[in-house]
Amino acid sequence: MAVEIKILRSGDRAILDHVAPGVFDSPLDPRLVTEFLGDARHHLVVAIDRGQVVGMASGVHYVHPDKPSELWINEVGVAPGQQGQGVGRALLHALLQHAESLGCREAWVLTDRANDAAMRLYASTGGQAAPRDQTMFTFALNGHSRNSRAAG
Repeated sequence: MAVEIKILRSGDRAILDHVAPGVFDSPLDPRLVTEFLGDARHHLVVAIDRGQVVGMASGVHYVHPDKPSELWINEVGVAPGQQGQGVGRALLHALLQHAESLGCREAWVLTDRANDAAMRLYASTGGQAAPRDQTMFTFALNGHSRNSRAAG
């Protein structure tokens, strides 16, 4: 693998000016990029190939009054042309190492069991699948909804 893996800091905003299609779900919003990179609890690891971001893994480390710090892995995205080459695994490995250096005792991620690529990635980096299915609830706030489906 010839890509560079880099943990972005607040001064690295310009790196995200050159992102391959398919890495993120939507076009990047410069205001949100600045806010994300400026927040010490948000972490973004990128894979760079010849000046272009071809993969990313994002996470948030958090504390709770009765638990040690944890890292929630928000998502991993790799450009279609780079998939299957170990980029996702390298990104996830770097994010997990970073979480350890921050004092996180555990990291977790949610995915659909039907997402074969994600299931393989998380298993290949040492993740343990939960023994039973989990259910995720989402809540629209201030009248905003992530999807337009009616509740069932």
